[in-house]
Amino acid sequence: MATRLGPGVLEIDTLLGGWSRVTAGYLIEGPAPVLVETGSQSSVPVLLRALAELGLGPSDLAGVVVTHIHLDHAGGVGDVARAFPDATVYVHEKGARHLADPTRLVASAGQVYGDLLDSLYGRLEPTPTDRLHVLADGEQITVGPGSRLVTVDSPGHAKHHLGLHHVGDAASGLLFAGDAVGVRLPDGGVLRPATPPPDFDLDLAIHSLERFRHRRPTGLALAHYGLIGDPVELLDEAEGTLRRWAEVAEAAWRGGRDIADALREQFAGDLEGVPEEHRVKLETLNGVHSNAAGFRRWLEQRAGEHGHPHPAPDPEPGPDAEPGPRPGPRPDPDPGPDPGPGPRHDPSRG
Repeated sequence: MATRLGPGVLEIDTLLGGWSRVTAGYLIEGPAPVLVETGSQSSVPVLLRALAELGLGPSDLAGVVVTHIHLDHAGGVGDVARAFPDATVYVHEKGARHLADPTRLVASAGQVYGDLLDSLYGRLEPTPTDRLHVLADGEQITVGPGSRLVTVDSPGHAKHHLGLHHVGDAASGLLFAGDAVGVRLPDGGVLRPATPPPDFDLDLAIHSLERFRHRRPTGLALAHYGLIGDPVELLDEAEGTLRRWAEVAEAAWRGGRDIADALREQFAGDLEGVPEEHRVKLETLNGVHSNAAGFRRWLEQRAGEHGHPHPAPDPEPGPDAEPGPRPGPRPDPDPGPDPGPGPRHDPSRG
């Protein structure tokens, strides 16, 4: 169930929905071992069994860190914290309050996912505030001699997103990228950007990719899924793909077309030859409709900031109407409950 990716790093398939190679957690080994990503609450039994098979008892895990608070990454945090009472839970400052009190997050997720909230993802148990450690950009989590995780603030996919670079003389050099690079399932073939509302911001997303490049990791480990190819080539592909999707979305938006339809038409060929069962995994996890909604929200916010709002009204703002961070002097408000991408209503029509 665990696969070694490099010195001190084991990949654990957390089997979201019983699907293999869709959601990954990573155990960083050392005197103070750290788990990167818990996966969803529905994956907790699989994760705990895997950790037990690796020899970790209740007092052995020193830390749990999530790249962001979307339920497919952090839904199991409360349960895992309870199973490992000595573990510190590390999270971005803009997500910490929702791990302590997930009421709004879970309510929002219920509006977005409907029945899938319980049947696929599960919910999120609160984590005691005294167990939480808010991470700053560039902060280090020590796993052992010559083995540290360095945080990389990486908004764009979500304002509460951070990457984790495993550095040191005994480290792998891998960078755990969460969803900042996108989604590439081994059975789905193509790299697809992850641009969900309410936080997606193209400029910030591209800047985050550049920050990853600057760190020169030996590899990029995605939550969806695994260690993929040459890191420089992957980051170039991620930026190019993101820009192409944004161009198609913006052209559709300016022309009053349906953004999701435009994206499907343009990129349908990317999944040619992929079996239907694997298309279902990708669409459930990172559907075109969710990405389209994120592009629309970003375009409308950008137009409003420049004083040229799009003439088409937005009849459905979605479950979280708070804006994401952008360059400039505007203050950054409460991030609000952000359940992340997945099956949702499609507010991209306009």
